[in-house]
Amino acid sequence: MSNDASALFRQYENEYCSKSTDISRKIQALPSYSGENRRTKTTEVEGLLKSADAVIKSMEMEARSLPAATSQPLITKVKEYKADLANLKESLKKSASAAPIGDAARAELGLGGDYYSTSAAQRDRMLSATQRMEKTTQNLEWAKNQLDVTQDLGAQILQDLHGQRETILRASNTLKGADDNITKSRKILSNMARRIWQNKIIMFGIIAFLVFAIGIILYVKLRPSN
Repeated sequence: MSNDASALFRQYENEYCSKSTDISRKIQALPSYSGENRRTKTTEVEGLLKSADAVIKSMEMEARSLPAATSQPLITKVKEYKADLANLKESLKKSASAAPIGDAARAELGLGGDYYSTSAAQRDRMLSATQRMEKTTQNLEWAKNQLDVTQDLGAQILQDLHGQRETILRASNTLKGADDNITKSRKILSNMARRIWQNKIIMFGIIAFLVFAIGIILYVKLRPSN
């Protein structure tokens, strides 16, 4: 489920990056327009900014629906995209109020027919390549962090299992010692009971002997003499 959600987050992320690049180019081109054309382009960019803002909100909702370990780095990305969107809005205000520029500047902004041969186009391509590299690096760092977390968790689990094993062994030894003590106690009680019976038999024997002896003595003394 989290993998599907992460994939959906990346889909929103790619959509925003595409919109952000398009918005940035249109904002850069605004100073080349004047009058009604500029107002029309400004309105168009404002609509794109609203659309990009909606994408960021969807991205944030998706990030917050994930488990904490996965959502935290994604929420950090969302904050960065919000800051980027705020910068674009500020750039729009500046470009919308800037003075119109000439044809040379239009070509530099990529508004001429040979946009791909201009330095602005080269900067865009370099910026796009840099952003892709940064995203790849971020993904690798995130994957490394996840691996480290997984390794730490595995080590902790093994340590807990080792501690539980030692506890079980100690409990087993304690039970074995208790069983040995119970066996010894039984033997002692058995010996004591046997000795008690032996003492009782001896005592009964002595009593019988004394009764018998007394009987003889009484018989001898009480027997009438001839």
